[in-house]
Amino acid sequence: MKGTFPTEKFQQIETPFYYYDTALLRKTLRSIAEEAGRHQQFIVHYAVKANANPKILNIICQAGLGADCVSGGEIEAACKAGFAPDKIVYAGVGKGDWEIKLGLNKDIFCFNVESLAELEVINELGAAANKVARVCLRINPNVGAHTHANITTGLAENKFGIAMGDMYDVIDRARAMNHVEFKGLHFHIGSQILDMGDFEALCNRINDLQRELEQRHIQVENINVGGGLGVDYTHPNRVPVPDFKAYFDCYAHHLELRDGQRLHFELGRAVVAQCGSLITRTLYIKQGTHKQFAIVDAGMTDLIRPALYQAYHKIENITSDQAIETYDVVGPICESSDVFAKAVDLNRTNRGDLLAIRSAGAYGEIMASQYNCRKLPKGYITEDL
Repeated sequence: MKGTFPTEKFQQIETPFYYYDTALLRKTLRSIAEEAGRHQQFIVHYAVKANANPKILNIICQAGLGADCVSGGEIEAACKAGFAPDKIVYAGVGKGDWEIKLGLNKDIFCFNVESLAELEVINELGAAANKVARVCLRINPNVGAHTHANITTGLAENKFGIAMGDMYDVIDRARAMNHVEFKGLHFHIGSQILDMGDFEALCNRINDLQRELEQRHIQVENINVGGGLGVDYTHPNRVPVPDFKAYFDCYAHHLELRDGQRLHFELGRAVVAQCGSLITRTLYIKQGTHKQFAIVDAGMTDLIRPALYQAYHKIENITSDQAIETYDVVGPICESSDVFAKAVDLNRTNRGDLLAIRSAGAYGEIMASQYNCRKLPKGYITEDL
């Protein structure tokens, strides 16, 4: 089963380009609102790092989500798209002074702090600006996730977060500072997680930590569990919307929230991945000794995930209904790793055919580069065509 695309309109557009199906994006956002809305204490932020296309951000903002940012540039993009500062959270292991000052000046909801050193700088910059920064402390829960090693973030050996053994000291330090207000705890164990057991393990760890904190008479107003929910890259047509019900129900059933506590989520990939495709044109069919290559005009500069993570993306020839043949789909970049897929079955492909590389709405356009002096591809939403 292929996806449905306005191929006649695509023929008039310079390739490669990103195409975003806004009907699917809005369907996804409605599912999030419905499933999270069943739980009064749940608050959802969109992780801007997944895709910061201004039109996509605006649609997500209009749906009522907050914004999770990991740089000053993302804070600026979120504000420009209409996100209210009091719905913006700011994480990141290496916040620069100008970025912290920006967050203070915008009066964002909170900084997710990753070290004592960072906390001290935020307090110092808050004093200089005569402002009080709301902070949640990012705790590294040492919970593994069934995902690629490069996108696992919750183990003790990762660079992110404050070690559990240091948590009480850092909380005490934060509560003693004049220009910091301790608002809660932040966690994030990784990305592209499909096993709900990983999130259940996080819930159990947080439950234990909460009980220990209460023994020390420390109340936590906000708990932020990050995001991490994955998508079905193999079957984007069959499973276009992730199972948000199972995701939110997992936390509702296993996390022991106290009265008045708010639970924050930071979903990125699950919001935008399936609505986006990288559209590329076939330049050449090259017959090798034992295989044939479909050489296309998109490259790893436009979608780096296959080269970076050996990630799978479904590829469809959207202009051919001929018999199936097998190809290695490769790009024009002067790197051996510039390969989208090996031994992939496509309808017989000829020069000029358009291919859709699916599930590219997350970590596609946002990670594009100009290596080989290539132009950055444009992004189009349904309403543009």
